[in-house]
Amino acid sequence: MASMCISLHQTLNPRGSRPLLHSFSSPRSSTVSIPRLSRKRAVTTRALYNPTPATERVIAIASYALPFFNSLQYGRFLFAQYPRLGLLMEPVFPILNLYRSVPYASFVAFFGLYLGVVRNTSLSRYVRFNAMQAVTLDVLLAVPVLLTRILDPGQGGGFGMKAMMWGHTGVFVFSSMCFVYGVLSCLVGKTPYIPFVADAAGRQL
Repeated sequence: MASMCISLHQTLNPRGSRPLLHSFSSPRSSTVSIPRLSRKRAVTTRALYNPTPATERVIAIASYALPFFNSLQYGRFLFAQYPRLGLLMEPVFPILNLYRSVPYASFVAFFGLYLGVVRNTSLSRYVRFNAMQAVTLDVLLAVPVLLTRILDPGQGGGFGMKAMMWGHTGVFVFSSMCFVYGVLSCLVGKTPYIPFVADAAGRQL
């Protein structure tokens, strides 16, 4: 009987064999998986915390100044009705006066931004996309001026004059919101997507 127990014990647990618990834990597999996980986590961390360079953000912010300056003409009715709103523009007046002191500053800034930034493939897509959004928005701001000159709704007053005032005020408010949205987004390194403008700007790149 004792010999049968000894043979059964040797069969179930032979000499030199590892315990059952050690057979499921492989030191080799643990040492391989940990470095791979660390490398993957490092790559993910670099992708998430890769900030936009400050120079690119500055260029992107400066691009949105072009449509904003050109849209100030649409705010004259709003400033006349609410003079206190003009106080918000006082910090911008020195830059605006310098901008308007240059002959044909609007055309020079427009083509300089388009040819020097948008079509400059050495710059990143982040800068070029923001510049193209600013150029597209500036082109759209010229449409109300053309309609006003063609239709001349202010002649004779009445409903046509009110419609022009409402339209100009709406254009100025929209342009101001786009300017604030673009500047704040570029400050934190994000890409702003302006409604009705982003799709047209993306197709041009």
